[in-house]
Amino acid sequence: MKGSIAILAATAAMANAAAAPAPVAANKASSSSSGSLQAVEVRGNAFFAGDNRFYIRGVDYQPGGSSKAADPIADVDGCKRDIEEFKKLGINTVRVYTVDNTANHDECMSALADAGIYLALDVNTPKYSINRADPAASYNPTYLQSIFATIDAFANYDNTLLFFSGNEVINADNNTNCAPYIKAVTRDMRQYIGSRGYRKVPVGYSAADVESNGFEMAQYMNCGTDDQRSDFYAFNDYSWCSPSSFEKSGWDQKVKKYGDYSIPLFLSEFGCITNTRDFGEVASLYSDDMTSVYSGGLVYEYSEEGHGFGLVKISGGQVTEKDDFDALSKALSGTKAPQGDGGYKSSGQASECPSTSDTWEVIDFTGTDLPAMPDGAEKYMSQGAGAGPGLKGDGSQNAGGESTGTATAGSGTVTATGKAKPSGSKGAASSVHMGEMSYAPFVMTGLVAMFSLFGAALL
Repeated sequence: MKGSIAILAATAAMANAAAAPAPVAANKASSSSSGSLQAVEVRGNAFFAGDNRFYIRGVDYQPGGSSKAADPIADVDGCKRDIEEFKKLGINTVRVYTVDNTANHDECMSALADAGIYLALDVNTPKYSINRADPAASYNPTYLQSIFATIDAFANYDNTLLFFSGNEVINADNNTNCAPYIKAVTRDMRQYIGSRGYRKVPVGYSAADVESNGFEMAQYMNCGTDDQRSDFYAFNDYSWCSPSSFEKSGWDQKVKKYGDYSIPLFLSEFGCITNTRDFGEVASLYSDDMTSVYSGGLVYEYSEEGHGFGLVKISGGQVTEKDDFDALSKALSGTKAPQGDGGYKSSGQASECPSTSDTWEVIDFTGTDLPAMPDGAEKYMSQGAGAGPGLKGDGSQNAGGESTGTATAGSGTVTATGKAKPSGSKGAASSVHMGEMSYAPFVMTGLVAMFSLFGAALL
């Protein structure tokens, strides 16, 4: 009987092991849920917080400017000081262009959430970004590790509204060859978010105000398979210079042009300074004229950095409000969001990929072809990015290990990673990530064998 009991005990233990789920890699994120705001998600061509349409009403926020490369979300005193100004403006979003992915952001993110403010975050830094002069070399594992670490640092905050995969990388007709790399980074970020088990924080691109190829870039970021398409598209627009109007500015024609666009669209920068700013465009942006296509925008910029766009001046830690601050505050307070869903489209089709032209010189990767994820970056999908380099790292643009081929359409899902053929040919190949190995088949085989032995012993 002792032998029979031992067999039964082993059988029970193995049965429990078979029933237990396979282990899953835990998210390694330094951030925690900010809790007091509802997370925003994409539905059709709009953003929603729960059942309510969400319109971005915000400012671009980078005290010190891009050249300083400082992290305003890690500066608790400065953050709390500026939140008081944000409340006066009546905004619900700030865009930050640079953060330190080694810093702690809990206190500022919590304070922003308590004030009803979301964060639209650029994941790149001056040292870790796509180089428009050599996009292929700068798309490498060192770069991806940095931006994935930034995702780790912010994905768990409920008031992280979205991630920008790039900002104004294409700023002329002769550097549209960067487009496939921008789109590949967007794909990789979305795949990383899914593979690490985070909520689906929207990922998209912020385009420059380039009339000759801006619409082509919008089409490009929304064409192809679902894993290749952006969650949203944004562009910087300074075409409304007061005094102006919906028609005079040409915004009416842009609404028509983007009328069938099937993902959320918004202005990542606006606020022309050619004349005195009265922010008359705010009334149009949040009116029925535009809300079926646009989801709001961000005024450039909060603090004066020597270019004349600032709403406030910061000196010695003290904030002085400029006339533009009062003008924007009045414009926002006098403009409420439309009732209901604003005429959004709940569904739509992917765009057609643009054809090659004098203003769209995408030659190395045509149609839906994209660079494969660099081999050295694939491990981050299952292992996580680990500690980021912060703002003091050596940089990534010439770190080596660039992509060597073309990815298969569909390889950017959370169960697959785009991988080039060993030959480096333009032919596509896909390397499917296996999930955690399940031991259930082996356990069940053992169970069958043990039950057979047990039955034989009783004969």
